[in-house]
Amino acid sequence: MGSADLLADAFGRIRDSVHGVVEGLTPEELGFRPEGTANSIAWLVWHLTRVQDDHIAAAAGTEQAWTSSGWADRFGLPLDISDTGYGHGSDQVAALTGNAALLRGYHDAVLEATLGFVRSISDPDLDRIVEERWDPPVTLGVRLVSVIADDLEHAGQAAYVRGMLQRT
Repeated sequence: MGSADLLADAFGRIRDSVHGVVEGLTPEELGFRPEGTANSIAWLVWHLTRVQDDHIAAAAGTEQAWTSSGWADRFGLPLDISDTGYGHGSDQVAALTGNAALLRGYHDAVLEATLGFVRSISDPDLDRIVEERWDPPVTLGVRLVSVIADDLEHAGQAAYVRGMLQRT
């Protein structure tokens, strides 16, 4: 298995987690917030997808699915078009409602773009600098691993919230 195949497998596992966590939930259940203020399943899935869309599009030099495929309009959020959820407060988390099909659709569109990009990557590409604001500068390989780790963490959080929801 080469690096491109390994990366594609990792991103596919994120998709499996996303689909599993939203499957069969109503908009109200997707919006459930433990203790009334924690992140909801809908927000967690939207956020992990926005981060993947933003970071992969930047690394690939392409436009985000959020804007190029009309997902921003479909979600209709009262947020700046470039917002990915970093630093959101309780009111911003509460603004994110949605249904399972909308969340899955956006995630699948981002996954398709991600897979198209990562399947084209060769091992030497992983050393390309994609962000110079950090010390040391961020390579493509580090960026991809960072996105995978962040997405899996948020998918796990969403699964945990689903488990809490099912116990109530």
